[in-house]
Order: sequence, then C-alpha cells, then structure tokens
Amino acid sequence: MRIQIFTDAWTPQINGVVRTLKTTTQVLQQQGHTIDVVAHDRFISYPCPTYKEIQLTINPGWRMSRIIEEFSPQAIHIATEGPIGWAARRYCQQNQIPFSTSFHTRFPEYIKSRIGMPRRWIYQILRRFHKPAVNTMVSTPTMIQNLSDRGFSHLRLWSRGVDTNLFHPQKAPKQPLILKNGRPVLLYVGRVAVEKNLQAFFDLKTEGVKVVVGDGPQLEMFKKRYPAVLFAGAKSGEELAAYYASADVFVFPSRTDTFGLVMLEALASGVPVAAYPVEGPIDVIRDERAGILDNNLEIAVQKALKLRRADCRTYAESFSWAKAAGQFFANLAPI
Repeated sequence: MRIQIFTDAWTPQINGVVRTLKTTTQVLQQQGHTIDVVAHDRFISYPCPTYKEIQLTINPGWRMSRIIEEFSPQAIHIATEGPIGWAARRYCQQNQIPFSTSFHTRFPEYIKSRIGMPRRWIYQILRRFHKPAVNTMVSTPTMIQNLSDRGFSHLRLWSRGVDTNLFHPQKAPKQPLILKNGRPVLLYVGRVAVEKNLQAFFDLKTEGVKVVVGDGPQLEMFKKRYPAVLFAGAKSGEELAAYYASADVFVFPSRTDTFGLVMLEALASGVPVAAYPVEGPIDVIRDERAGILDNNLEIAVQKALKLRRADCRTYAESFSWAKAAGQFFANLAPI
C-alpha cells in the first residue's frame, strides 16, 4: 500500500512522537509498503521562538495538492495537529478523501502549564481537528477512555514497541558513564521542559546521583539551579543505550504524557521504573516486578531499586514494534 503520513514532528527533533513515526515507517517499509512522510523539510519553516527544537511550517497549504497528487496515496494518515496537519486535513475534506489521525500529545495540559490557557479551549480545537477522521489512533486504553469522556469519537488503539536489540542490559560500558558521583544512578531521559514535571525529580531526597539525558527550553535554567545534577544533553543510538544500561532506576516524573516510550527503553535495558500512577505509566507499567507507581515519588524510587533487572528485561520483551505497526496499518482509512 502507498501510505502518506503528514507530521509537524520530525527529525531533528528527538522525542517519542518522532521515534514512533520513524520506527513504524521502517517496519511498514520492510513489509513492502511504500511510505511518504511529509514534514517541515518540504516547506519553509522556522524554529519555534520558545522551543527551538520544534520547526513551525509557514503556509504549507499552497503545496499540499501537488504533494498528495504526485504521490497518489492509497491511505492518508495525519499524525499531528500542527500547520501541516491542518493543511492536509483541509485538502482531504475539500476533496472528500478519507483519512486517519493520531493523538500523541496532551497539548491542553502542556499549554496550560506554559501560559495558563484553560484546557477546555484547546480540547475544543482538538475535537474539531479529529472529528472528520475515520479513525483517531491513541496509544493506551486509558487515553481512549479519557478522550471518549471529552467527546472524541472513532478512537482506536495504536500501542508502542521497543527495540530490544539496541536497548539491552549488556550495553552498560565497562567504564561507568557516571564517575565519582556514587550510586544509585537515578536516570531521566526526555525533553527538559516544564510539562515534564522535572522539579519533582530534582527535589527527590535520595542517595546517589541524578542524571538527565535530553535537551529542551528549560535546560540552561535547570543547570544553574541544580549543579549537583549531571546534564548529559541529548543522546541517541548506542550512546543512549549505554546511559540506560548504566542506571539503577529510571524516574519518570511526568503527569501529562500519553504513553512514555522512554519507560520501555529503560525496561529493555534492565532498569526498573519509578513513576506516578497516572495516564501513561499505568498502561505501560502493568506488572509491579517492572516498576513502582506511587503518588510519593521517593517511595516509588526506593521500592523500584529493589526490583530485579532480569524481570524488567523480560517484561519489555512483550512489547513489539511489529505488533504496533500492525495496529497502525489496520486503523488506516483506505482511499
């Protein structure tokens, strides 16, 4: 099948949305499908003023008809609710072309945490965006229920997987990445941004060293405020896998993520997870041998440190990208 995917989130961004789209694309291509990803590199774009990693596309609509008609897709999927997503949606509606969408990010919560805008206003816009879709793909059953309660419809499950070859306990380097700081190593991987609730991680009164792998708009501020925390910057590939495998516990302080792919990467590396019992973690951590969910994050960390690495690895092996890509394909709306 010829599948065209429209997304405002793409490389060089490093986040769960981009990793999900790239991996799903790779799996489908290996299965013989032809995929065309339409992202900001096809248009004029500029860095978001407060978040330079995000590229904002300028007026993508004028090229949309040519892009779609030249590829002649058999299915269209609109992955994000940004300028590219809205332009693709408008073209599909004007030409009565069926399409699917996906809900990756809880923008209402993020925007409220940044500028205080009421969540109901943003949810109203998002409902309008997704309403014409044949199917809207969501990463967890809990999120499906949540969006259903908010008036969203045609919701379908599209779960996530993990690369168990890249992320593996054996990827721990012989020379520790964290030198002279002691153990245990408490690791966070992800964007360094206000919506990730990193304050809760930094304020933990626990022994050992806190390590942050990632970049984001609050990075320099947190570096100055928390000099005892090791900020390693953004990592990928084998280097990222080494950081995971060197940790003793993975701390996931976010209360707003729809899934949390980084938790699976930590588990595949044999690292137990400590998180809050909220959307995302409650769907990913379904076995207390793999992680601890507690409203007291310090208690979650202390208990998680006692879990067996082998159990974490075994649990992660049940998450398959092939299965997730199969769900994505089944949820498409053929033209």
